[in-house]
Amino acid sequence: MAEAASVVTVETPTLVITAELSGPEDGSPIILLHGWPDGPRCWDAVRPALHAAGYRTIVPCLRGFGATTFRPGATVSGDLEALGQDVLDLMDGLGLATAVLVGHDWGARAAYVASHAAPERVTACVAISVGWGTNTADQPMPLGQVQNYWYHWFFATPYGAKRLKDDPRGFAHYIWTIWMPDFPFDAATYEATAPVFDNPDWPDVTIHSYSVRWGNAAPNPQYDALRAAQRADMTIRVPTLMLHGEADPVTAAATSDGKGDLFAARYERHVLAGLNHFPPREAPDVVARHILDFLG
Repeated sequence: MAEAASVVTVETPTLVITAELSGPEDGSPIILLHGWPDGPRCWDAVRPALHAAGYRTIVPCLRGFGATTFRPGATVSGDLEALGQDVLDLMDGLGLATAVLVGHDWGARAAYVASHAAPERVTACVAISVGWGTNTADQPMPLGQVQNYWYHWFFATPYGAKRLKDDPRGFAHYIWTIWMPDFPFDAATYEATAPVFDNPDWPDVTIHSYSVRWGNAAPNPQYDALRAAQRADMTIRVPTLMLHGEADPVTAAATSDGKGDLFAARYERHVLAGLNHFPPREAPDVVARHILDFLG
């Protein structure tokens, strides 16, 4: 059972973001960012330990998920840079000068981008299941990883895009089964999250995000400055913890290895034995312990 949380809506220049706030009201803010395909419920079993340690948790729905909507006239896109800017805009809307950012999958990419763009605002970054700088179209990639990313290429086809749009809940359910093969989940667990995929923008945000990463769609020029800054210098200058499941069947643990040179502050990486792609769901106590040990 999820802890009681207050639900707020925050207007940003691009979005109306829905977020859940819980834990001590005077606690240090820690923003928990879910991945794809997932939603705020992935953090339910992680939050209690953070609250007990004095943290105030803020759990938004990312763009295209749940009740988070685009403002009239805003461009619907899924650029990774957009995810990071959304985090900074959320902080502005909540009046937060600084926060800890914790992200899984897409949420990790958002945390990395925000940490790179505004290091003075991020006291620490925790990224789960994806390394920094792993979605440039010119990167060398083993064919096994190309195979793992089949859905990236699938969505770039009219047939794949239609399949996602016709049955978003069914597609997400299939992804859960193949990305958590060692951690079977019951229908109730999935149904608690599935409504976030009913957002009418979810398929378009998903398709654009994966297509733009490999040059199959045009990026949203609104985020050109963030992209240019990353091209000029990929270095992240905030303390960063990276957690990766040893048995991740989609983003192999090897993809996050050897990234230490991209971090100018304290950097730790831990490979979590026996875990698949969703550590916050599979072993929330392990994830919480690593987070709190790092923030220490």
